[in-house]
Amino acid sequence: MSRAYNEMYLDDAMRNLGEAVDYAVNSCGLAADEFSGMFMATGIAHRFGMGEPKLVSGMSGIELVMFVMREAGAEDYIREARYGYELSKEYWSGYSAAYYQWYKGCSFKKMFNSMKLSKLISLYNTLHEASLEKTVDVIDKRSLPDKNVNKIKEKRILCGMTQKELSENSGVNLRTLQQYETDAKDINKAGARMVAYLALALGCRVEDLLDIK
Repeated sequence: MSRAYNEMYLDDAMRNLGEAVDYAVNSCGLAADEFSGMFMATGIAHRFGMGEPKLVSGMSGIELVMFVMREAGAEDYIREARYGYELSKEYWSGYSAAYYQWYKGCSFKKMFNSMKLSKLISLYNTLHEASLEKTVDVIDKRSLPDKNVNKIKEKRILCGMTQKELSENSGVNLRTLQQYETDAKDINKAGARMVAYLALALGCRVEDLLDIK
């Protein structure tokens, strides 16, 4: 599997993201998913995931959070760090998230769309003494898409789009889109052009949206 950066930087990346989540939640008072949202929206998550040295090892986790907040225009949330004697569940979640993203070679956006950071934190009691490989396996199993979930809806959520945004980006009427997402209309019977426009807007293949047995 091709990974975005060399393993020699992985320990720094894991420690820094662990410290970042701990500081953002426990010192700055941000909700975990609020921080991960800022992390992704600013583009810093993508740069971190690609192994930009400045971000994965050139600054501390606290400095990383401050950088994210400034880029997000949220400087008012910056607080003095509060240090504890034990590693927190938030630290563990950031540490594990950095390993998962590197190990799987995926983006943080894809990871957090499949499993929110708050949900990862909730797995602390179950997994904090387990190996990182076990943690990866459990995250994969718990983030598998529901087979009963509509394919268009699933892809849209993974892309972080609302129904209205997908309608605007694809040119498909909002009411029609809603009918396809609720299976009131059969996407297999839709016009080829409409399905192609949806696939283009969602960044997937046409066949990914069809219910092919």
